[in-house]
Amino acid sequence: MRAAGYDVRESDPFDSPAPFTHPPRALSPYAIRMRLSWQQMREIVLETFPQAPGIPKDTEAYLKAVDEIYVEDAYHSLSIEGYRVSRELIERIRSGAWHPDADSADRQQKDAMAAKGYYESFQVVKGSVRQVLNGANAGHVFEQDHGAWYRTLFSPSVSAGVLSAADLAGYRSGQVYIGRSKHVPPKPEAVRDTMPELTELLRAEPDAGVRAVLGHFTFVYIHPYMDGNGRMGRFLMNLMLASGGYPWTVVPVERRDDYLKALEAASVGQNVRPFSEFLVGLVKGSQKAATKKAKPIAKHHAKRMRRS
Repeated sequence: MRAAGYDVRESDPFDSPAPFTHPPRALSPYAIRMRLSWQQMREIVLETFPQAPGIPKDTEAYLKAVDEIYVEDAYHSLSIEGYRVSRELIERIRSGAWHPDADSADRQQKDAMAAKGYYESFQVVKGSVRQVLNGANAGHVFEQDHGAWYRTLFSPSVSAGVLSAADLAGYRSGQVYIGRSKHVPPKPEAVRDTMPELTELLRAEPDAGVRAVLGHFTFVYIHPYMDGNGRMGRFLMNLMLASGGYPWTVVPVERRDDYLKALEAASVGQNVRPFSEFLVGLVKGSQKAATKKAKPIAKHHAKRMRRS
């Protein structure tokens, strides 16, 4: 609310202790169902997902690798959502060569605004990843930071006057529908129950692979925002992957149909295995690429050591 320009003043109506013990928070039917589904699905993820490498010792090297994959990640994530962006446009935005104030063509490009928002949000997500790599609980970091991810994702639209800052305050207040999907996300009032339950499940889940798979799936199942849920879900997935030391993983637009079919199977049929196996393939590919890239660097350091 403060980010949207409202003056929020908190006061505690219970200045003195209550004369009775408060019962624990009552779970809504939505939250109970989510908790049961999580427990059932996590067993399948544990069967399919590779063991976590563990938090890397070199935080800066991990974050550098995240930076290096940014252009590919932004291109594919935005393309999956239907934005027509190029790697050149994404690179222009990252390098500061995109000038919406001076260039009318830049100012009118909705796709460019989406790319600019993605870049700014990516920087905030990197800060969240750093916290996790330094030992913070990934579920807690997500709970504290995901509102900022969302606001920065759409901040260029606010600057351009397409959206008002108040539009980005809180979760959605209306019903949303997903194109070409049989899954209908929960009603707005259910979001207030399911999102706190999701963060609680993430905080308590001991396995990073489960956090990544079920965190991503559950987030897009809830669809807590009017727009940007896919991008936010993939940010969430990569934050949870980082919490286990897995590399940042890109969902390629060329596999968009496989990706959406796997999510549909989990959402409609409660069968998370296709989605877990889909992400396993991508994560293993990322691990191979990271290993292949690390070998020449290791050889270079070994040669320098021998010379010295």
